[in-house]
Amino acid sequence: MRKEQESTGVRSLHKTSGVKYFFSSIWKNKMSRVGLIILLVFLAMAVLGPLFLNQPKSDYLHRLQGPSAQHWLGTDYAGKDTLVQLILGAKDVLLVAFFAGVISITIACIVGIVSGLLGGKVDTILMVITNVVVTIPNFPLTMVLSMVISITNPFMFGLVLSIQSWAGLAKAIRSQVLIIKNKEFIEASRILGISNFNIIVNDVIPNIISYIAVNFISMMKEAIMAAVGLMYLGLVPFQGNHWGMMIQLALTVSGAMMGSSAIVYFLAPVVCIVLFQLGCYLFATGLDDALNPRLRN
Repeated sequence: MRKEQESTGVRSLHKTSGVKYFFSSIWKNKMSRVGLIILLVFLAMAVLGPLFLNQPKSDYLHRLQGPSAQHWLGTDYAGKDTLVQLILGAKDVLLVAFFAGVISITIACIVGIVSGLLGGKVDTILMVITNVVVTIPNFPLTMVLSMVISITNPFMFGLVLSIQSWAGLAKAIRSQVLIIKNKEFIEASRILGISNFNIIVNDVIPNIISYIAVNFISMMKEAIMAAVGLMYLGLVPFQGNHWGMMIQLALTVSGAMMGSSAIVYFLAPVVCIVLFQLGCYLFATGLDDALNPRLRN
């Protein structure tokens, strides 16, 4: 009993030190520090916005107004406050991107790791499926799926965006696994009779976690752009304040490109998307140092 408690304490200590090392490593890197701050701002908008703000109501007497003390970013075609929509929309944007990234990464990791580690017929079958998926154009497929599948929530939206995006990463993860599968620590685990599941969890994933994390950030960025594209084309009847919907309404309903005051309503979500993409890029620059065990002292 005492040994189990000591073992649990050691694991807890290692986890705590690992978390401290991660954030200290991110903070020491100036670019990743700025990226972390930007992402935390958007995360705060997504989490705290719905708690303190209500859905803006239509006020057609004050439609398409410019920035003012009452409405810092003006109003839209229905007189709704642009800033409030922007803050509330952060939740929809991050949820869709998060679900798309998680689903894509999960499928890619399962296919890539199992294929590379087991090899043989399993590898052949999985790679044939992956190669077929890779050859399918991503955005046209997503357009078709968005018209066939009823998208009513962020999870379904993320699922549609991740249908094809996992394939290229799965091949890349397989290549990473093939590099490390013949390392001494993998061979030692096999000699000791450790199961493939434990080898994957304890030996393989820790050595490619930084690669996975960087690609997760990249997939979130791509998911946001794909979501905006689908909404601009009017293929996703998504209910909410998603920034892509704001852009679509600004261009098609408010005449933002015709010199109207709705230009602020158009630029606000565009600037937020650019800033979020920048934050993801800057944050990813320090992930390899923070997560790669081979780079730690």
